[in-house]
Amino acid sequence: MPELKPPCLAVENYQMGCHAELWPVFYSAIHEVCREHYTQVQIRAWAPDNLDKGIWKNKMEAIKPFVARIDGRVAGYADIQADGLIDHFFVHADYQRMGVGRALMHKILESGAAMPQLYSHVSITAKPFYSHYGFRATQENRPLIRGVALTNYLMKKTPP
Repeated sequence: MPELKPPCLAVENYQMGCHAELWPVFYSAIHEVCREHYTQVQIRAWAPDNLDKGIWKNKMEAIKPFVARIDGRVAGYADIQADGLIDHFFVHADYQRMGVGRALMHKILESGAAMPQLYSHVSITAKPFYSHYGFRATQENRPLIRGVALTNYLMKKTPP
């Protein structure tokens, strides 16, 4: 019987031009992972099928997220901004519960260790994950995305 090789998980810095590889992560995380907590109308507003790819490219190149790969395939991505904001944190539906989120969060916490505070606007789905890493919900929000209200939480953490 052949020996099973564990998948190789690596987290790397964003490379200009890899924005197209990140879209399927964002789309599947919202359309597949978040569907337990959000309606189809909310999901389609949050991650529309027809999002302008130029807007997407500009966003990814502005936030420059860390990119997690398993055996070379993009499995997730997350960023941290200079003010401590974690703007995007998504794991592809096919790579849930494989250590991708944990690896990205460790990279975020390492990168933000000298910051006075880390914070994010976190989905209902992601709230338990962030809580596990010491983030605390300080406010419930109902932002409008493309005219549709969604619930999320402002979560904050003060690094040790």
